[in-house]
Amino acid sequence: MEAFIEILQWINNNIIWGPPTLILLVGTGIFLTIRLGLIQVFRLPLAFKLIFKAQNRGSGEITSFAALCTALAATIGTGNIVGVATAVETGGPGALFWLMVAAFFGMATKYTEGVLAIKYRKIDENGVVSGGPMYYITQGLGEKFRPLAIFFAISAVAAALLGIGTMTQVNSITDSIYTVTEIPKWISALIVSVLVTLVVIGGLKSISKVTSKIVPFMAILYILICLVILIVNFDKIPATVSLIWESAFHPVAATGGFLGATVAMAIQYGFARGVFSNEAGLGSAPIASAAAKTNSPGEQGLISMTGTFIDSIIICTLTGLTLVITGLWSGGPTGELEGAAMTQAAFATVLSSWGPILLMICLALFAFTTILGWNYYGERCTVFLFGNKGILPYRILFIISVFMGGFLTLDFIWLIADLANGLMAIPNLVALLLLSGVVARETRKYQKERKKLNPLE
Repeated sequence: MEAFIEILQWINNNIIWGPPTLILLVGTGIFLTIRLGLIQVFRLPLAFKLIFKAQNRGSGEITSFAALCTALAATIGTGNIVGVATAVETGGPGALFWLMVAAFFGMATKYTEGVLAIKYRKIDENGVVSGGPMYYITQGLGEKFRPLAIFFAISAVAAALLGIGTMTQVNSITDSIYTVTEIPKWISALIVSVLVTLVVIGGLKSISKVTSKIVPFMAILYILICLVILIVNFDKIPATVSLIWESAFHPVAATGGFLGATVAMAIQYGFARGVFSNEAGLGSAPIASAAAKTNSPGEQGLISMTGTFIDSIIICTLTGLTLVITGLWSGGPTGELEGAAMTQAAFATVLSSWGPILLMICLALFAFTTILGWNYYGERCTVFLFGNKGILPYRILFIISVFMGGFLTLDFIWLIADLANGLMAIPNLVALLLLSGVVARETRKYQKERKKLNPLE
């Protein structure tokens, strides 16, 4: 088994998440940023305005706000807490800088995904919406690219069942609860499985109803907790920022439990964990965006773009700053802390016994909503592959995976998640590049329409 894991680790580090994929991932974001005229800078205020003022008059199943919350439910998860902790623990504080760089360019990528999601979505006679890379590959690029769409759908189902959608989330929930309360992991896994079952039976509308209530609350709560820790350590902020900046461009020597890191490691882990968290380029978020009640691809693209800003530029950055400013980014004095335990220890430095409890609550909410979002993603991909007859078997397998996630080791789970994410990203990024001209035209069209309605905007 150990030899098998080592082989998978080599494939993950050198092929799936090696230089070619990272260059393709960030390079796509840079290319789209240039082609779309720095849309993530100049149109960000409008994007946030649209979250609450979108017309919601088009075809679709849920409001644009609900679609964003469903997408955020899937992105704001263990990646924001465990993923960031893993990134700085392995790649050093500089990994946080590269995570933010990936997120900045990822905003243009996420905008592009949102535009294509609406442009090429499919609505059946019952009003059920299907969209995402599977559809903008086959409809935008043509049937000759169907193998690429099938490859994406299979990878997404694997990610939902074995990686980012279930096991990483449940494992983090059970670990966090056990650390704080010593409740056996199988009990936590069983409770989560039952709750997930109750929600997913109702489909997208049930999922979006739950996420629209939980996501804003959990995000605000977590942000406030991190801000309290940063305010208490206000005098250390300059040194913390300096350490992150220097570590981004220079190797970090071994210290305490930290084994040291090269610049290449900082870049690799920053990019990989950033993508795991915000999912820009993976092609998952447009599956939810396609269900929004709008006929404007440009409008939904802007709303989708805010998800990456909220997830990575705000929440991941706050987690990273909290870990570095408290000095626990290296795994604590003994170097034994990892994942959620590291972040819990950072919270405890200021909030004492309340810190781990509050983080346990945040992590449980983050991970639970991520599971709900990814259930929908995997289900839509299953429908693309097998039709509606595949929904029930998929849901049964999904619930089993949720329960099993509480019993696997952290390193192995993250390895599987990284592999599945990388396999999803490759076909999606190829499609985004080939369809970038369509996105540019839709963007110009939308901006002209906005100018007519709002000349001063």
